[in-house]
Amino acid sequence: MKLSRLIPVIAGAVAGGIIALIVASGSNTSATHTVTQTVISRQSPSEPTALAKGQGLTINQIYRNASPGVVDITVTTTTQSILGSQQSTGEGAGVVYDTKGDILTDEHVVTGAKTATVKFHDGKSATATVIGTDPSTDVGVIRVNVPASELHPIPFADSSGAQVGDPVVAIGSPFSLPETTTQGIVSQTGRSIQAPNQFTITGAIQTDAAINPGNSGGPLLDAYGHVLGLNDQIQTNSGSSAGVGFAIPSNTVARIADEIIGGKKVQHPYVGVELNQNSSGGAQIAQTSQQDPTPVRAGAPAAIAGLKPGDVITAVNGRTITSTEQFITTIDQYSPHQVVTLTIKRGGQTKQIKLTLGTRPASTGASSGG
Repeated sequence: MKLSRLIPVIAGAVAGGIIALIVASGSNTSATHTVTQTVISRQSPSEPTALAKGQGLTINQIYRNASPGVVDITVTTTTQSILGSQQSTGEGAGVVYDTKGDILTDEHVVTGAKTATVKFHDGKSATATVIGTDPSTDVGVIRVNVPASELHPIPFADSSGAQVGDPVVAIGSPFSLPETTTQGIVSQTGRSIQAPNQFTITGAIQTDAAINPGNSGGPLLDAYGHVLGLNDQIQTNSGSSAGVGFAIPSNTVARIADEIIGGKKVQHPYVGVELNQNSSGGAQIAQTSQQDPTPVRAGAPAAIAGLKPGDVITAVNGRTITSTEQFITTIDQYSPHQVVTLTIKRGGQTKQIKLTLGTRPASTGASSGG
């Protein structure tokens, strides 16, 4: 089966019978200031985390240091149907971000809710208000009004330095079991996973640390107990952990959280094309097919710029593009309304096309001109 994805990022088709499962609730449903976080840098970019500053901490030390900054989140949402109002409850985890009461979690943990109940490591509970969410990166921010002494922010690591084999620890609430701690390694970096609005989250960290429904929003910690990412999804046939989990990278989480906390509207660039997932030598726009008659979305920036099905994008502003994943990641570094020059191959000829990036719609099903 040929897989394709819309950029950026109407994507996320999954091969064969494998199901990409968003690790959401452990219950009934999947439910102007800048925050400066401590970012832990490497002594050398070539050194794995465990070697950069000694051998790191033991799992017990990581748990004792970080667990006061991990919270259990319960969300109750109400939906209307022809049968009347129905309530459903979901559960996930979160990370204390600052001493002002901001807590970070996955967007899908708190989607549809205005408030949530937060339970701290010491057993105390508080009502949290949902400050804002970004379904394109699956990041959410909630806020509690509690004494600063109750808040224990966990420092954020630099996720760009994560390497295969680095030890990691996950803390969360799988199957409604708060403070569950598991350990593993970074299985791979730079993965792409599907966001709640069907766009693509790039740079995800793959891990074999066991995460299950209820782990969502909890931290994936490095060897020093610093947040390397927020646990987000598992890939599974059974619905439970098969050792293939994914975390939103900490650099993405912190960037989006700072925008939300600062009162800014989070916006992402939009091209509006569907690309073949496994194209080589560039990012190839899918051909028109019965399954997808409009790989270049009508009215989208790509259509306005003159991109066509079958075009192969080989560079963005002179930066060589060798794959679909690289194109997604590169475009995501720009902002809506910026102009980029795409180098494309079409019918054996090389062309330069200027494209003004749009603003990503709310979901992949939204009008491209929206």
